[in-house]
Amino acid sequence: MDTILVINAGSSDLRFQIYSVEGDGRLRQRLKGQMDGIGRCPRLRASKAGGGPLANRAYPVETVPDVAAAMDITSTWLRDELHINPIAVGHRVIHGCTEHDRPVLIDHEVLACLERLTALTPFDLPHNLAPIRSILANFLALPQVACFDTAFHRTRAAVADDCAIPPQLYAEGVRRYGSHGLTYEYIAKALPRIAPEIAMRRVIVARLGSEASMCALSGGLSVESTMAFTALDGLPMGVRAGQIDPKVAVRGDMRQLKASKDASAKFAIDHFVYRIGLNAGMLAAALQGLDAFVFTAEVGDNSALLRSRVAEQLAWLGVKLDAKENALQSRLISSPASRIPVYVVPSDEDIMIARHTLALLMNRSPGAPS
Repeated sequence: MDTILVINAGSSDLRFQIYSVEGDGRLRQRLKGQMDGIGRCPRLRASKAGGGPLANRAYPVETVPDVAAAMDITSTWLRDELHINPIAVGHRVIHGCTEHDRPVLIDHEVLACLERLTALTPFDLPHNLAPIRSILANFLALPQVACFDTAFHRTRAAVADDCAIPPQLYAEGVRRYGSHGLTYEYIAKALPRIAPEIAMRRVIVARLGSEASMCALSGGLSVESTMAFTALDGLPMGVRAGQIDPKVAVRGDMRQLKASKDASAKFAIDHFVYRIGLNAGMLAAALQGLDAFVFTAEVGDNSALLRSRVAEQLAWLGVKLDAKENALQSRLISSPASRIPVYVVPSDEDIMIARHTLALLMNRSPGAPS
């Protein structure tokens, strides 16, 4: 069985999925897992696509001090115990700067180029590159593909990317890159299938989760987004404050905030909803109108309360939710009386990475559903 391994590496965890390549070229999820607690209390957890457990084992902290070690252990487990030898590996890479506006096969030259970009995202990119470096050292012949979270936004006009700075700085790469492009690309590819009437029109997608942002789509392409030069601008979220000095530390969990009776928790939700509404107005202005609104990601998918609160902020645009459909987390949650249709569309960055990886190997478009 031909399989593709997808890796999404962070500072303290390494998430992975295995997809099989079916006879018609479609991709089927086979298993998913993660090595979390890296450097603290490492544990490998994995399950079959249907939910059946495959692994739940702890490791001594000294054996998994970093992401590279986690990659080595995960690779050994997949190969020796599950007898999985992927034909390629796809990686989520947070930043591609101006050099990379599409997925790319990785070699030592590409890796060196990406290592030079770590100053742009010093807290994320080094962790993205650690498993790439490990695989390149141990499995030189295994194809690896870097899929960039900034690439989808490279279709935007210069006027949207510029930061009102001297032109030479823009030419050198200081510009508004946007982020979460793999999520927005997935939504853009999915809309023609699930909501063809709005797929090529003016759509705002709200990616609301522990990492949050919003993107304006027109004709299925990125026109504007809430994130700027790095991921420090835009909406407040669980790990970043948004539009504030990065030295200020922030952390929060929407589930805890909703459950809390503390007035400050209520205020945090109020502020989050307010900023979503404010940024929706900005994105609608960039689109010169609005034809649909899409919720996605953990909070956007699962919190009927938050969706209702956001809809109240968008009432000036003519948005009205159907309370029953919203509670059921239906695909279309707006009322027939709503001027703007509102959708809930779960996203899947990993399948997007797998599609890009297979497409690069097979030299075909990644747009078809898998």
